[in-house]
Amino acid sequence: MFNAYAAPKQGAPFQKFQYDPGRLNADEVEIKVAYCGICHSDLSMRDNEWGMTQYPFVGGHEVAGTVAAVGERVPHLKVGDTVGLGWFSQSCMHCDYCISGRHNLCATAEGVIVGRHGGFADRVRAHWGWVTKLPAGVDPKTAGPLFCGGITVFNPIVQHDLAPTARVGVIGIGGLGHMAIKFLDKWGCEVTAFSTSADKKAEAMSFGADEFVNTKDAGALEKVKGKFDLIINTTNANLNWQEYVGALASGGTLHTVGAVTGNFGVIGFSLIAGQKSLAGSPLGNPATVRKMLDFCARHKIEPITEHYKMSQINDAFEKLEHGSPRYRLVLEAD
Repeated sequence: MFNAYAAPKQGAPFQKFQYDPGRLNADEVEIKVAYCGICHSDLSMRDNEWGMTQYPFVGGHEVAGTVAAVGERVPHLKVGDTVGLGWFSQSCMHCDYCISGRHNLCATAEGVIVGRHGGFADRVRAHWGWVTKLPAGVDPKTAGPLFCGGITVFNPIVQHDLAPTARVGVIGIGGLGHMAIKFLDKWGCEVTAFSTSADKKAEAMSFGADEFVNTKDAGALEKVKGKFDLIINTTNANLNWQEYVGALASGGTLHTVGAVTGNFGVIGFSLIAGQKSLAGSPLGNPATVRKMLDFCARHKIEPITEHYKMSQINDAFEKLEHGSPRYRLVLEAD
């Protein structure tokens, strides 16, 4: 039996829950969970904001731990390896997207917490293709958030083949944004942080930002018009996207990884005239995850985290929902 914490119904607090995972499949890896980050997606799923949650709901898709068991067709992992697991638990491995290395675009890719139980537990399982060994230099204690928040903002760097000379803006200095700034700084880019919170300036600069734009200031975006090769939006806010398109240089891209619910509503001619584009992405494929982890190890990058015991899960969710986490919350096995 696996011991977990589950929300029994929409919006309910988590409570102790046991379930039988059944026989370990030949392609599966069983992970003993040491740490599991809490993502805003876990809150959205707990509350069924996306209309696809099944209860009882065991969240958790930012796992770091050790391999407890492997199926007979697992090619590269062994019991005792230190590994991580993110949003995806498996993909089909035979469609054109998987075969071409774009597993994160697989139409039948399965989420760790969608229709199955995730990492708010002592064990979790996934297909070997999505379980990644941690390189030396990456601390398991803070690694979990890299497997969702981290890869979410690292993937656009790879996706757009970003040059180290690029000028890049990051909208939002939170759980995703602070990691984006750290990555882009070490990539070599000139980084500008966009925020509505003036008090975040000093911290944004300490993460590696070269400039800070308080978007509450009148005309703030007009002053950086035509500057950026890439702007990454990490928020779920409905902003004046036309102003950000105006801040792009010719050939630039406005890329969202934040789950914006509204319409972007930009003027088509503003894209055509400067050959600009809008883009988005769902996390990254396994190879990009490995690249990110190696990059973190080389440049000593880790997210800023706050830690709770797994048994304090409801306190942690209260902090996520009504407080100001700095910047990612992580549960530790009791």
